[in-house]
Amino acid sequence: MLDKIDHAIIRELEDNARITLTALAARVGLSKTPCQIRMRRLENDGYILGYRAQVNHRKMGAHHVAFVQATLSDTRSTALKAFNKAVTLIHEVEQCHMIAGDFDYLLKIRTADMDAYRTVLGEKISTLPHVKQTSTFVVMESVKD
Repeated sequence: MLDKIDHAIIRELEDNARITLTALAARVGLSKTPCQIRMRRLENDGYILGYRAQVNHRKMGAHHVAFVQATLSDTRSTALKAFNKAVTLIHEVEQCHMIAGDFDYLLKIRTADMDAYRTVLGEKISTLPHVKQTSTFVVMESVKD
């Protein structure tokens, strides 16, 4: 079970994964060694899964974001597994979530522009196993990412 210091460590690392151990320890009220021990335990126990770079997608030429609702023609276990496996191979799919509701999956797609998105939708998303229908919602502005 996590205590308030564990939660504080996780929050600090979510804000800045490159924080030095000394600075992290000071922010959570520990010395370096106990802080490092807690970090390793949080990693080993699966609370911290890894560390990532926050990328400027506009500078990288991939600032167009769309969300796609996907409805499948078959939602039996084998169909879901086939969809899940195939969708992980599409680089432009940044996130994919199975949804309880009027559709089956919500995908976050990142591309350079609308033309690139249309190609991804037509040649990759629509051809995923068991996709029956899609609906697209284009992001006009990201307020919080």
